[in-house]
Amino acid sequence: MTATTVAASAPPAASGPARSVQGEGQYLVGEEMEAGTYKTAGPAGGVFPNCYWARLKDASGEFGAIIANGNVQGPTRVTVRKGEYFETNGCHTWDKVG
Repeated sequence: MTATTVAASAPPAASGPARSVQGEGQYLVGEEMEAGTYKTAGPAGGVFPNCYWARLKDASGEFGAIIANGNVQGPTRVTVRKGEYFETNGCHTWDKVG
């Protein structure tokens, strides 16, 4: 019987922080998304009639962690800084514009 060696492929190289975010959740700016200015078309529809966003000083979920937030019904822009968390719910994709 002959042994067969199978070469494992290397994992893909990390591409760095994202330049757009979609869906709902919190993103650590500088690690999961780039710092800068992002825009969205507004609410994505579905369960949420509005697009909610927040800049947070930490991921604690506490009210005091909010730096700024908004509940918008149309297009909007938000500037996020490295070390902050960015939260989004019910919004179209956020794309970096600056």
